[in-house]
Amino acid sequence: MTTPKTTLRIAMLGSGFVAGFYMQGLANVGSQEVVANYSRKKHRAKKFAQEWSIPEPTIELNKLIERDDIDLYVIAVPNEEHLPVSLALSRAKRNQVCTKPLARTPREAYAMLRAARRSAALHGYAETEVFSPCVVKARQIVAEGGVGKVLWVRSRESHGGPHSPHFWDSERTGGGAMHDLGCHCISAARLFFGKDNTIVEAMAWGGRLVHNKTNCEDNALLLLKFASGGIGHCELSWTTKGGLDLRNEIHGSEGSIFTDVTKGTPISAFTTRSAGYVVEKAEIDFGWTRPLPEEAFAYGYQAEMRHFVECVRDGTSPRETYEDGYVVNCVLAAGYQSMRSGRWVRVRYRA
Repeated sequence: MTTPKTTLRIAMLGSGFVAGFYMQGLANVGSQEVVANYSRKKHRAKKFAQEWSIPEPTIELNKLIERDDIDLYVIAVPNEEHLPVSLALSRAKRNQVCTKPLARTPREAYAMLRAARRSAALHGYAETEVFSPCVVKARQIVAEGGVGKVLWVRSRESHGGPHSPHFWDSERTGGGAMHDLGCHCISAARLFFGKDNTIVEAMAWGGRLVHNKTNCEDNALLLLKFASGGIGHCELSWTTKGGLDLRNEIHGSEGSIFTDVTKGTPISAFTTRSAGYVVEKAEIDFGWTRPLPEEAFAYGYQAEMRHFVECVRDGTSPRETYEDGYVVNCVLAAGYQSMRSGRWVRVRYRA
């Protein structure tokens, strides 16, 4: 890990949707500066740099990785690029944070984890759900014993479909709605049940109900069986109208907790004209709307970016690492096997 510095220098690898959210989160984190950004296309690199006032846009990834004046690299490129980019960073012994899902398959995720461990540099898994303020507060209530023994966790992550065309190709991404959205729900369930409470089996259903342009499922249900006997219940959809829907229910022997990030917003509006940006994935911006203030805070982008910056600065390990991302990939793989077989499937992890 790097020696603590007054101001950390960050390179943003990617110029798409999630990279923009990371920049929103970093805008409210002190003692850091994004000094460079990478994109495969020159015009996209320049446009992103102009939008976020980044001084050095580039399409030369290898040269960017070779630099010794950058303290943290944030991987926000498409899924099929996670493995080669991460391995290059590990060979150079660079601190790295990767967006979700960590990889397309458990094999790719394990290769990333093993290389990052060998590099002895920091590796962080950027899973926003477990950094969302309402989810963090719910976990505190669970930790205090407020709901007793956790028995059942139900999570929903849904919207009308991805922004970028590559998401619709399972060969490039690793899967459909379950792969894209299920990683959030799996991570939430692990947070509430405890990471030492292993997910031992998975069962899933998936289907293409609306979007014929994809070769994978646009809706899915995923059940998780924990070693304690507890159940995780995950609802995933790329066909839900009305904007992003993020909800969790935690049911225990002594009580229940409910979180609702997007539908529980404190603002309601009725407008006959455009109200401007409302919420992620919203189809309309007039009529009755529920705008979400400070999305980067509500979703957890600000908290996770602050956490990773502090970990690099202080030389500590993040609470979400590539090991967590690998576990999620293993659970998703079992889910897809179950989707094909119609049976519970044991989740297999490498030691």
